[in-house]
Amino acid sequence: MRLVPIQYAKAGSFLAKTIYDDKGAVLLREGVKLTENYIKRVKQLGIFSMYINDEYSDKEVEDLIKPELRQKAIKTIKDTFYSFDKFNLNSGKSSAQDKKLIAEKQNYFKSIGDVVNELMGELLGRRTVLINIVDIKSTDSYTYQHSVNVAVLSLVIGIQLQLDKKKLYDLCLGALIHDIGKALIPDSILQKNDKLTEEEIKIVREHTKRGYDFLKGSIDISAVSRIIALQHHEREDGKGYPDKRSNDEINQLAKIVAVADVYDALTSDRPYRKAMSPNDAVEYIMANGQTQFSYEVVKAFSRSIVPYPEGTIVRLSNEEIAVVEEVYPNFTLRPKVKIINKKNEKGEDLYRDLRCELGLVIKGPEYEVVE
Repeated sequence: MRLVPIQYAKAGSFLAKTIYDDKGAVLLREGVKLTENYIKRVKQLGIFSMYINDEYSDKEVEDLIKPELRQKAIKTIKDTFYSFDKFNLNSGKSSAQDKKLIAEKQNYFKSIGDVVNELMGELLGRRTVLINIVDIKSTDSYTYQHSVNVAVLSLVIGIQLQLDKKKLYDLCLGALIHDIGKALIPDSILQKNDKLTEEEIKIVREHTKRGYDFLKGSIDISAVSRIIALQHHEREDGKGYPDKRSNDEINQLAKIVAVADVYDALTSDRPYRKAMSPNDAVEYIMANGQTQFSYEVVKAFSRSIVPYPEGTIVRLSNEEIAVVEEVYPNFTLRPKVKIINKKNEKGEDLYRDLRCELGLVIKGPEYEVVE
């Protein structure tokens, strides 16, 4: 199984993971044989990558969370965003209406709390938790999918940092709703294909304070979770927003969400740019430790991330093309790989363990294998 950009998906290969639409309905089910029409239809729906099984890679890529839980989480976040929009449109109309909307708002946040408990149950029950979350995303439901991914990424980093369960709960909850302020940002700006104007950038940056203000007074949302919504774009060097906080002025949990937020954003296709490779995204985050991000959080992130999960086809620094066979905790950038279209002197499959062959590194993913 490997994740490929849609332009590299070929008719005759098999879909390795079910693709859902923005409502959680199945578009294409796992195991279907791809045709040109299927591939074209998926692309038209704003989905720019898919998992496939082919002759080069049929290894299973295990989800960090069950697909059913992922879809439940996405729907819960989407419904909550909708309630935010409705609350702001109708707030103040009458006392009775306000009470009804507030009660509805609390019900949505209770549902998010239930999702948090399920996510924590799945991840805390694992012996080893490594991040492999480059996933199939559609442009229509990107914000909701992104929120769930950021929550899972944040949880994994929090576990690596050995946070207690109360902090992990607040972290996951805050991560799920960190972008709730974007519910009031016009789609014409959020999905704009061209570079944003200065005025549009200013509007987008308002989402942190708008989200924080909306969350105030919600009994199911802790003060720390609300602060995550406010501070997740602050930077260690004081050049972030909305308040230009720096270092210890920024909440620790917001620092975790900042790293998770940027990693998932960089590895996602957006209307204005293609996704960055996981390796490049990891290098970007590591290069910006102590300036944009907390160095402590970046270290925990780098110990957990799997830029190239098993089944990924990669190009090595000696120009060999290989498929990742095994990933090792704490050495995630140096997996064991099997060289494609090349045998050893005995005519057997040729393997390289990059933990031992220190002169070799992975240059990046390879999507098209030339015979």
